[in-house]
Amino acid sequence: MLASTPDIQFGAEPYVIGVDEAGRGPLAGPVVAGAVVLCKPMPEGLDDSKKLSVKRRAALDLVVRDRCAWAVGVVDVDQIDALNILGATMLAMTQAVARLVEVLGREPDDILIDGNLSPSGRCAEWRAREWGKGTPIVGGDAIEPAISAASIVAKEWRDRMMCAAAEEHPHYGWERNKGYGTRDHMDALRRHGPTPLHRKSFAPVAQLSLF
Repeated sequence: MLASTPDIQFGAEPYVIGVDEAGRGPLAGPVVAGAVVLCKPMPEGLDDSKKLSVKRRAALDLVVRDRCAWAVGVVDVDQIDALNILGATMLAMTQAVARLVEVLGREPDDILIDGNLSPSGRCAEWRAREWGKGTPIVGGDAIEPAISAASIVAKEWRDRMMCAAAEEHPHYGWERNKGYGTRDHMDALRRHGPTPLHRKSFAPVAQLSLF
């Protein structure tokens, strides 16, 4: 399931979607975006996913996905290599928003996006006429609760994907490093070579002359 909206009544009032991504920097695995419309009352303790403990983040992820409307977009390694990571991130955000709008059956009044860029004008699938340009907010995952919730959903979704991938590719420590270029991950790359989940367009992988 990539999207869900519980039996929430938003009424006629405006609603806002928060959007954030996880996985721009790793050497392996997908980039994942979350999109969330908060429920009322909103979950307590929302914050930038990177600032939360593992236990607290996992608990909040369950609360958000149980009570709020949410969706995720997942862009795989082949698309990352074809588009570049910025393009892939914009696509993942667009996918997440599109899925959430579909399940809610309403166009948003605004879309708050973590960072300084919007997919509008950068992703052909972004529906600017219906959604507007979106509102980028630098540090939004720490100051806008809807973005905080999206960051938590995206991070936890991607972490689960990488832990599952680690079972198929046990040498790289993805259950610990989630695909980031840690020392143990780089050592494993040199010893065992890349997997189909490694990003060939990322310099630390390409420079190993493994392809």
